[in-house]
Amino acid sequence: METWDAIRSRRDVRDFAERQIAADDLDRILEAGRRSPSSRNWQPWDFVVVSDRQQLVALAEVWRGAGHVARSAATIALIAPLIEDERKREIEHFDLGQATISMMIAAADLGIGSGHAAVADQELARRILGFPADRFCAHLIPLGEPADRPLVPLRRPNRRSFDEVVHRGRW
Repeated sequence: METWDAIRSRRDVRDFAERQIAADDLDRILEAGRRSPSSRNWQPWDFVVVSDRQQLVALAEVWRGAGHVARSAATIALIAPLIEDERKREIEHFDLGQATISMMIAAADLGIGSGHAAVADQELARRILGFPADRFCAHLIPLGEPADRPLVPLRRPNRRSFDEVVHRGRW
């Protein structure tokens, strides 16, 4: 898929077919995250990949809206340092966002659906994923083949119009 088609095809997927993701495809998605831009090349992320069904079911309990994690073929947890400095924490979250969208677009390029889930219960996430106490799980990216329809460029995305969003020179 061309990059532009991957961007236009990407949508949140919460219903996944019961098929595994090829190891090479999963590694390519992770590599997209690893190569993401980062302020001063800080790279504040680590990725924990989960594909074991029991672990995915347990991981779905870290947030009330994460049920789709249990049904995913694999889920990537983005782990980052706990930071007290507010400015540095904002930069960290921006960097994590860049890694997230890079992985989601790479997944769409492969025809793999993705979604996202927050993490409210950090202690449960820590027990399931085993990350150190000086880190937190920023969010989860569930992945899998869409169960309902394949990823294709959306002709009419549910978005505000271009002219409503884009301002040139001034508001």
